[in-house]
Amino acid sequence: MGFAQDRTAPVVNTRSGPVRGVVEGDLAVFRGVPYAAPPIGPLRWRPAQPHQGWSGTLDATTHAPGSPQAVREGDPILGGHGFPPFDEDCLTLNVWTPGTDEARRPVLVWIHGGAFVSGSGAMPNYSGETFARHGDLVVVNLNYRLGPLGMLSFPSQVGSGCGNAWLTDQLAALRWVQDNIAGFGGDPGNVTVAGQSAGALSTAALAGHGVDGRPLFRRAVLQSVPLAMPLATPAEALERTAAYLEIVGAKDEDALRTVPWPRLVEATAELLAATTEWGHWTTPFMPVLDGGTAVRQPALNLLDGPGADIDVLIGWTSQESAFAFALGGTYRSATREQVLRRARDGFGDGAAEAYAAYESARPDARPVDVLIDLTTDELFRKPTLAFAEERAARGRPVWAYEFAFPTPAHDGRLGAPHCLDLPFVFDNFDKWSHAPFLAGMDTGTRDGLARTMNQAWISFVRTGDPNHPAMPRWDRYDRPSRTTMRFDTVSSAVRT
Repeated sequence: MGFAQDRTAPVVNTRSGPVRGVVEGDLAVFRGVPYAAPPIGPLRWRPAQPHQGWSGTLDATTHAPGSPQAVREGDPILGGHGFPPFDEDCLTLNVWTPGTDEARRPVLVWIHGGAFVSGSGAMPNYSGETFARHGDLVVVNLNYRLGPLGMLSFPSQVGSGCGNAWLTDQLAALRWVQDNIAGFGGDPGNVTVAGQSAGALSTAALAGHGVDGRPLFRRAVLQSVPLAMPLATPAEALERTAAYLEIVGAKDEDALRTVPWPRLVEATAELLAATTEWGHWTTPFMPVLDGGTAVRQPALNLLDGPGADIDVLIGWTSQESAFAFALGGTYRSATREQVLRRARDGFGDGAAEAYAAYESARPDARPVDVLIDLTTDELFRKPTLAFAEERAARGRPVWAYEFAFPTPAHDGRLGAPHCLDLPFVFDNFDKWSHAPFLAGMDTGTRDGLARTMNQAWISFVRTGDPNHPAMPRWDRYDRPSRTTMRFDTVSSAVRT
């Protein structure tokens, strides 16, 4: 291991200029490194542009601001949301590396989730230190434009293929990795992109891009990817923009450009309130099929074209939808009739039969439990397994998992909800002390499962195979066996 310059202030030369990081234990860490030009002024809502560089050595020892977003305090599941400060000048990334040498380590790029309206690479939960330290990896995470600043589409963009500013940010970050990561001890030819929820959908969207017929990365990890949430059509996106303009009180794109970002964030909450449907996971904005950055639904990118050659690890949590429905008063008091009406959206005349099947599958099931299981299947489990089936049918490598370890928090009502797998995958519970949904866990069992999962992810990043000696055999998903690894108090490979 060798740090450039000295062990207290490692310096790496990037294409934009030198950056100075800091040594933390046995890692060199670089924070707040710009990967694209600040998307401010005339660049608001424009595709990410190359950074013009800097003179001198850039101090990269502290996090840069995240994309503007609302901050929620006291959330009963995750605790506080967001990690201020926020600013439109947010296109930066962070790097953790065991050495700024020529070791050419595998690279893990993590893309945070948050329904495309929240999250930040500065959040301690997403620190790359455990992956870098346990796996001898170079880890990168990034900020990208969120909410209205990253997701709005305008009539001026129709036909331009530039309707997803957020995706152009992520693509710029991947190009930065290709151009610069060797200086941080990484191998640009061995990159894994991973993400959860919106970050997983982003990963699949990025798989649609390549260079000379080759994908931009070698492997993908998709955690809790909502494959049943289709990208918006241009018409749908423009309709949502029109509703947003009305809320803000701006007549068009030019008028909206003069609105300060705090008002833009405030209006996002108003748009969400106006578009929420009972029993549905709703987001104020969705990516758009703009014909350029996104030409088809993300999962298809990993079935043919350059993305077909990407190794895939994909999975879900057993009660994903408990995150949205288990604790809210409106849903806890849901009636059978309300859930039946929601079930008709997916099952039509078979809603009553489906309700009965879900009810019988869970002891003492309440209507809200049926809603949780039904929507978990609808949004996550069923489309994930259908995707795995299709990958397997095409002879493409895919490993599937279910995270089923239940939390005792909130009297066990959450089961294994959306996001619960994250501290296990990162093996960093000390960074989640603010999160109520981890309360009451047996630390021995918890920590053992975290070691198993963290090492499986590391093995996949390093070799394309998640197996390691300290876990049961995990075979690729194929049609005869339909093998899925079930991570629980006792983990085992099961047939789904």
